[in-house]
Amino acid sequence: MRRTRILTAVLALAAGLLAGTPPALAAGPERAAIAADTYTWKNARVDGGGFVPGIVFNRAEKNLAYARTDIGGAYRWQEATKTWTPLLDSVGWDNWGHTGVVSLASDTVDPNKVYAAVGTYTNSWDPGNGAVMRSSDRGASWQRTNLPFKLGGNMPGRGMGERLAIDPNRNSVLYLGAPSGKGLWRSTDSGVTWSQVTNFPNVGNYQQDPSDTSGYASDNQGIAWVTFDESTGTAGTATKTVYVGVADKDNAVYRSTDAGATWTRLAGQPTGYLAHKGVLDAKNGYLYLSYSDKGGPYDGGKGQLWRYATATGTWTNISPVAEADTYYGFSGLTVDRQKPGTVMATAYSSWWPDTQIFRSTDSGATWTKAWDYTSYPNRSNRYTMDVSSSPWLTWGANPSPPEQAPKLGWMTEALEIDPFNSNRMMYGTGATVYGTENLTNWDGGGQFTIKPMVQGLEETAVNDLASPPSGAPLLSALGDIGGFRHTDLTKVPPMMFTSPNFTSTTSLDFAEATPNTVVRAGNLDSGPHIAFSTDNGANWFAGTDPSGVSGGGTVAAAADGSRFVWSPQGTGVQYATGFGTSWAASGGIPAGAVVESDRVDPKTFYGFKSGKFYVSTDGGATFTASSATGLPGGDSVRFKALPGTKGDVWLAGGASDGAYGLWHSTDGGASFSKLSGVEQADTIGFGKAATGASYQTLYTSAKIGSVRGIFRSTDKGATWTRINDDAHQWGWTGAAITGDPRVYGRVYVSTNGRGVIYGDSSDSGGGTDPGPGPDPTPTGACAVTYKVTNQWSGGFQADVQLANTGSSTWNGWSLGWAFADGQKVTQAWNAETTQSGTAVTAKNVGWNGTVAAGSSVGFGFTGSWTGTNPKPAAFKLGEQNCTVN
Repeated sequence: MRRTRILTAVLALAAGLLAGTPPALAAGPERAAIAADTYTWKNARVDGGGFVPGIVFNRAEKNLAYARTDIGGAYRWQEATKTWTPLLDSVGWDNWGHTGVVSLASDTVDPNKVYAAVGTYTNSWDPGNGAVMRSSDRGASWQRTNLPFKLGGNMPGRGMGERLAIDPNRNSVLYLGAPSGKGLWRSTDSGVTWSQVTNFPNVGNYQQDPSDTSGYASDNQGIAWVTFDESTGTAGTATKTVYVGVADKDNAVYRSTDAGATWTRLAGQPTGYLAHKGVLDAKNGYLYLSYSDKGGPYDGGKGQLWRYATATGTWTNISPVAEADTYYGFSGLTVDRQKPGTVMATAYSSWWPDTQIFRSTDSGATWTKAWDYTSYPNRSNRYTMDVSSSPWLTWGANPSPPEQAPKLGWMTEALEIDPFNSNRMMYGTGATVYGTENLTNWDGGGQFTIKPMVQGLEETAVNDLASPPSGAPLLSALGDIGGFRHTDLTKVPPMMFTSPNFTSTTSLDFAEATPNTVVRAGNLDSGPHIAFSTDNGANWFAGTDPSGVSGGGTVAAAADGSRFVWSPQGTGVQYATGFGTSWAASGGIPAGAVVESDRVDPKTFYGFKSGKFYVSTDGGATFTASSATGLPGGDSVRFKALPGTKGDVWLAGGASDGAYGLWHSTDGGASFSKLSGVEQADTIGFGKAATGASYQTLYTSAKIGSVRGIFRSTDKGATWTRINDDAHQWGWTGAAITGDPRVYGRVYVSTNGRGVIYGDSSDSGGGTDPGPGPDPTPTGACAVTYKVTNQWSGGFQADVQLANTGSSTWNGWSLGWAFADGQKVTQAWNAETTQSGTAVTAKNVGWNGTVAAGSSVGFGFTGSWTGTNPKPAAFKLGEQNCTVN
């Protein structure tokens, strides 16, 4: 889902952060790289987390495939590792919209060539025009041709396509379908220059909502797809027959039989629907079309599938169910190139109880479904699902039939059978890429296995980040899937934040002196908008909303966790002692202010709104406006107080038409000084100090020395070093940044669609925490509580609580047990696990080895099972038997 991603861009643009001049129509490379400190950049793994509207296999080279995302760039499949490699991380701040990929094409004549049509919004939210990116090294490097119109990678209708297509016989010829009434465009020089096909008769007319004054839902969705009939050409000459799909319910499909010289509407075609896809089986002479009454990707209430015989002009309705029985539209559409009579399609807008996938092996004459009802509400599935690599895909849910967890998917507009392997299929959802490698089991009456095929494709939009001094190194506030607690950056967390599950988390904070106390605020269609944790974000409970709350806003925790200040959407700033069971209105501060806490004094909180800084010294009950002047006049400001020093505040933000930069206060916001060397700054964060430095390391997403980038200062902002480079820019990085208080040089960077990026410097400059020492051998009594918290077909999640019931402190622990029925641990958090046969050993990680008498420590894991999954009967702490609760 992508509602929050729209809001991220709107808020930023409305504040002027991303203002820029639309580029002129020209071809040229991105600017040259600038020297930077040596950093290694990776993702904190989530694996997916967003909508994948397009998957493209090259039809000439085995295992060459690409995926496009609506705001997170494009990716290339790596067969050796079964992972995806990002291809558009070089897109910079000024061209942030080019991280939205509306279409992608892989060249069958020269598989080294790949093209991407990029641009995020066609309305005012994106100030820049679209572009066509071209690569001759499979996306390792790009050249760009700017277009004289906008493209909409995150607009309604983005799952239709592909809008960009390469002539399979003469690969210097490309077509691009444009939105907004801009028509059909063509390049004859391999994408270097483009011109409109002026004789194409229809620019489209479908608008999702003509009354939408923002221009988002009211945009004309334009030209939806282009498909070549390769049998009507020979190598080196232009293909004669070309089909084009148009967002026009009465005139959806056009054809040229003279290589684009003239165009005619296909006679006899269905009306009343939009053709989302047009897939040609040249061997059998069929053009398959998937129709919906809406443009998607969220909406669609009725649909049909049709087959057009290219030789005779005969139209056949091959819908797998009667129109009256549909409550969804069709979109995903593919043929098996090894067995072209095999066709598959998706019911992309079947949100409840699940999406549906249809399969035919006789060119659409008969169909079978991925799942059927036995006796309602019970289902029989032709597939099994294994989400152990991304266990959060269950959403922590235990739904009643006919719903299941995990779901088969939603927004399933991308569907492709590998052209070289009939057993491999991939499809995109609103959260991941799923796939199978034994698809033909479907036809024999057996079950095929669906797994996430998404590792390396990171697509979350990041709203806030926190790195506490103890506990998990990273807590994240994310759009669409809420957020995660990372105990290991290289592993997928077992579950997003739950209890409650926010659709998006807008803000989070921890108590500096007691980091186990964490608070988050977020959006939820029905339910509370604030939640608390007392175990460093591992488990949560909901707070109570004051009257009028409509959205998460920002939230701050007192340094000692005794109280909270919350600035939600829909009402004014509020404060509470304890965990938010009763809120009172804060005085002296306007609604909508951004709030933060002092990291030393538990009664001091800060706020900012419309150029004014506010301070409370009574726990948020009342605020007083500071007399500080010269601060940014708008609301695009992020500020933080420095841990360890009362009243030390850094403020970043502004807009290009006013005050913009980085400010510092050492007197609790009474006054601020602007750093002269920072031209623009949008985020500020702190990390471990360098060796010999007396001040924590500063990190910012900023413009310094006329260069946009991620910068680090180890001398309180006197000098700065750019730590990213032109190959690692990730579009817009203006939402949040934080260093790691335990690892010098490590920085966590927010992106709007490429997930949480973290960087490590080659300069150790301060060292890292020591790892675990020798195997611990604690003594004394112990007790264990083992609980299976979630279970699905073939997989489960368990939590273990280990209590020190003796009289002395443990300085390290090692817990062992044996599984009775062949269970296997697949991933653990808050503990290092090893398994040999049935025997499992769980040891502490660096930060949770000390367990005082009378205290306990918790960890969890996901595992696989095939039998009855019984609980272990006994546990040992070293050689000490533990009581089992």
